[in-house]
Amino acid sequence: MEEKQLREKLTSRFQQLFGPEGEIKAYFAPGRVNLIGEHTDYNGGHVFPCALTIGTYMIARLRTDHKIRFYSENFKEQGVIEADIRKLEKKEEGCWTNYPKGVMWALMQKGYVLERGFDILLYGNIPNGSGLSSSASVELVTAVMLCDMFGFAQLTMTDLALLGQFAENQYNGVNCGIMDQFAIAMGKAKHAIFLDTASLDYQYVPVKLKDARIVIACSNKKRGLGESKYNERRKECERALQQIQTVQDIKSLGELSADEFEKIQDVITDPVCRRRAKHAVFENQRTIQAVDALKADDIEAFGKLMNESHISLRDDYEVTGKELDTLVEAAWECEGVIGSRMTGAGFGGCTVSIVKEDAIDTFIEKTGGRYLEQIGYKADFYVVDIGAGAGVLI
Repeated sequence: MEEKQLREKLTSRFQQLFGPEGEIKAYFAPGRVNLIGEHTDYNGGHVFPCALTIGTYMIARLRTDHKIRFYSENFKEQGVIEADIRKLEKKEEGCWTNYPKGVMWALMQKGYVLERGFDILLYGNIPNGSGLSSSASVELVTAVMLCDMFGFAQLTMTDLALLGQFAENQYNGVNCGIMDQFAIAMGKAKHAIFLDTASLDYQYVPVKLKDARIVIACSNKKRGLGESKYNERRKECERALQQIQTVQDIKSLGELSADEFEKIQDVITDPVCRRRAKHAVFENQRTIQAVDALKADDIEAFGKLMNESHISLRDDYEVTGKELDTLVEAAWECEGVIGSRMTGAGFGGCTVSIVKEDAIDTFIEKTGGRYLEQIGYKADFYVVDIGAGAGVLI
């Protein structure tokens, strides 16, 4: 369905639920996939994500009172969920609404006044729990809507990315880095973002895949970030950093080169924390090398670094699991696959592969078949394009 048709359909549904009166507006925030640079963003390293053309649509209208009414086309069985803009404490029964509510709460924590409530309809065509940042997409579409509705023109897209991260950290209890929100806010069609997460310096890099495409494989193993070992990995890296700081003046693991790490790694007394830190340092260097390879039009070198990234995430960071390993190892055996790795936090979610166009059908058939045979349920595949960042739909 084309975007205009989808928007008209969602607006019609909004009017059925909430009535046709008033100014009804539409917003969109993409999902994202990280091509390389995993678990480096909270370690002060580089990442290389891109926004996708799939994402979250929001239809919204200001109310004259303090009530917020939420409805999601993805969770129809939950019906309309109500809240009060003045009382945005997190409640477990709030479910998916904790993400938009978190952004509203975060904005007010920063001193902005939200004196009126909303009627909100959401629809996402990102697989839930897939690792393509459906939660960050909801946060950013909410932030864009709030700025538009209340005229907060002084807030930049970088500000909104930081706001989304603040909401995720402080309201929803997930100690995520900045990558997801930044990529969704700042996305640019046909470009990935080479982002230094320590400084937020970034550059857009054209993604020229010639006769290849990006293929996402969703494992359909759901995982909740706040309940996963994501926060545990972060703490392990923090412990490693603290020990390194006794012998070297650094603020983050991302400041170290591979050679520097090799020389001082023995100061990390826990071998598990040492492996976690090794991944953070070497993955950062792989990301820098991968971007250089893409700029040099060497897609084969880029793919090789993707493969190495997955091995490090499997062996040193231990965030892949049987499902993601099965998808990646099956992909590596397919002709026409330039590179394949897990993407996102891990523990389920998705893989990202670069596959030659004439091999995509065979890749999906063989990889999907292997996955069904070994795991017992199906994986879903998406051939995706790189899209623009969050904004108002005109």
